[in-house]
Amino acid sequence: MADAKPKVTLIGKELAKNGLEFIYEGMIDECTPCRLNKACNNLLKGRRYRIVGVRPTGHPCLVHLNGACAVEVIESPTPALISADMAIRHTKIQFECSCNREDCPNYALCHPDGIREQHKYTIVDVLGAAPEHCEKGRTLHLVELMPV
Repeated sequence: MADAKPKVTLIGKELAKNGLEFIYEGMIDECTPCRLNKACNNLLKGRRYRIVGVRPTGHPCLVHLNGACAVEVIESPTPALISADMAIRHTKIQFECSCNREDCPNYALCHPDGIREQHKYTIVDVLGAAPEHCEKGRTLHLVELMPV
């Protein structure tokens, strides 16, 4: 994966740790009156990000305990399970999951946070076989996906 240029945003001071990954869920009503809301809400909703730098500047915040601080983030790939025959590095796929067994040990990887069904993704890496056997008998591979 090519090195991505970091984007500066604001996050709660208590969360601002290098390596932390999060999915940006969008702006909340409490942010509307804040003069810094554009700096906090400059990411794409539903995307996974990783903090790669923490800046010392602090800001008051109505939402976060102890305020907010500036961080540098990059988009981060999302681990997911897909059919082994589709698991080819650098290809584009439309993500689909035909299993809804919530008690399956693979459920979280078959329905990963930040990945939406019927949307297109690029397979940035193939990590290998599924960590657990598929209860439906499918051959699955663990991959990392980035939105197209």
